[in-house]
Amino acid sequence: MSKRSLNGTDFTAMVLAGAERLHQHAEHVNSLNVFPVPDGDTGTNMNLTMTAGVTELKNNGTGGVGSRAGVLSKGLLMGARGNSGVILSQLFRGFARYAASYEELNTIHFAAALQSGVDTAYKAVVKPVEGTILTVAKEAAKHAVFYARRTTDVTELMTEVLAKAKEALAHTPELLPVLKQVGVVDSGGQGLVYIYEGFLQVLTNGTIPAEAPVKGQAAAAVQPASTLPRVAPDAPLSAQAKLETEDIEFLYDMEFFINRTLGEARHTPFDEDYFREALSINGDSIIVIADDEVIKVHVHSKAPGEVLNLALRYGEITQIQILNMREQHRDLLSAGMDAAVMPELFADLPAESLREAERAEMPADELAPYGFIAVASGQGISDIFTSLGVDVVLAGGQTMNPSTEDFVKAIHSISAQHVFILPNNSNIVLAAQQARDLLEGEREVTVIPSKSIPQGIAAAFAFQEEESVESNSDSMINAVQHVKTGQVTYAVRDTVFDDLEITAGHYIGIADSKIVSTEEGLLDTCQGLLSRMLEGGDEIVTILAGEESAPEMTKELAAWIHETYPDAEVEIHNGGQPIYYYLFSVES
Repeated sequence: MSKRSLNGTDFTAMVLAGAERLHQHAEHVNSLNVFPVPDGDTGTNMNLTMTAGVTELKNNGTGGVGSRAGVLSKGLLMGARGNSGVILSQLFRGFARYAASYEELNTIHFAAALQSGVDTAYKAVVKPVEGTILTVAKEAAKHAVFYARRTTDVTELMTEVLAKAKEALAHTPELLPVLKQVGVVDSGGQGLVYIYEGFLQVLTNGTIPAEAPVKGQAAAAVQPASTLPRVAPDAPLSAQAKLETEDIEFLYDMEFFINRTLGEARHTPFDEDYFREALSINGDSIIVIADDEVIKVHVHSKAPGEVLNLALRYGEITQIQILNMREQHRDLLSAGMDAAVMPELFADLPAESLREAERAEMPADELAPYGFIAVASGQGISDIFTSLGVDVVLAGGQTMNPSTEDFVKAIHSISAQHVFILPNNSNIVLAAQQARDLLEGEREVTVIPSKSIPQGIAAAFAFQEEESVESNSDSMINAVQHVKTGQVTYAVRDTVFDDLEITAGHYIGIADSKIVSTEEGLLDTCQGLLSRMLEGGDEIVTILAGEESAPEMTKELAAWIHETYPDAEVEIHNGGQPIYYYLFSVES
């Protein structure tokens, strides 16, 4: 059923259905649990967490989506149990923050709310681990942001979200070795998939499509169901049965609230960073969620007394729960409560070969109007392009240029009527243009001559799905021309450039294609470069920090910009690019 927006009633129905589907499969989720230590109760924790949220929503949920999401978030936060439950509550907390001002959510809003949930959940966890519920939520949200630009139908978008979540779930054993060791997928991620299935049930009048392929994006290879690791039917062992009890190092699972309004220490300022660091000395799986009145704490620790003493410094402790996970593990094994993994778990995941056939046979009227290829180096920069709707990000840059063949293959992988290429380096433009020429008459391709990462990002921002090829080309080229690019790296030899003496090993600042500053110190070089790039002092400055940049240096640089150019707007992203300590973008 096509649906252009979600109202408050829709949202409530989706949440109730998601909670019910999770409830039905809670024991299966329990049987999968292995991360980070075998609590054995992920399904139970997620189920109880959702139940608390649903109870609050039923009692107090009125109005639009924003209002109801806030009510749900409050119920989930207060009722969250276990690592998985707290993370689940944070996913919906971030969702609610974004949705707060909306009565209804269209596809763009819904996708952005999912992404906000992921951002909030990652911040809540001290040491996020990939291959968990976080990964499943992240990949699903990332694809939602991408696909929301391709459709105005919320049902279609939710179908895509569920398909991507299942795909990410199937990949979790490759990211977390313990999952592969015991032959299961992540338990928390499976729980989230059940919730998303409930969401889709409501939107499709009670049915979940047997197959929900990821459209418009080259999918990662997925093993056919027959080749995925399974537990043999005649040996129904749960994940917990394959781990040794003594391997549980941080054996006390602790959950409690600190009421900041009660107790002798109620006026003590709360230093969250210090608190997290202190907990990590003898613990892991640390989650701390703080507001003005209450601090929610979850930790696996081998020194529970020290944890409670630390907590008492900030208020009165309430709702304390401490479980011995070694004891739980022994009880599970001795009671014979093991359960086999459901054999149909991945039955509806298509193999990559099937997806290739689907793309090859797709009629022209089913193609997306536009596709994008960008060249980038650094995971953070790649993620930025993906979030802006780029279908394929080719690894490359100044020292590793994609070949013409690389571009041809990338173009063929995209199911779109017209493909735009963002080379993002002057040395790569020619190969991109050559690929375009080779496919003339076969595919429609436009190369936007972006010669830097900031130019490419500006071009992607300028793109509008509803505009024509010509209009988009003009807009993106115009955006490229109005961005200043700065790069900071180091000199490999002594030289003189435009009367500027450069010493090998010193840092150099490059404004567009000209070296304008060089110093022995990195901060001095950055300041010299930005002083040349900033003219009016009220520009937007974007900082992309490289893989070798230090967070302290980045903070110091941002502080200098704020002090020297108080009217400038500064944005900082972790680009992760090699060679260049920083990339700067300046836009007026």
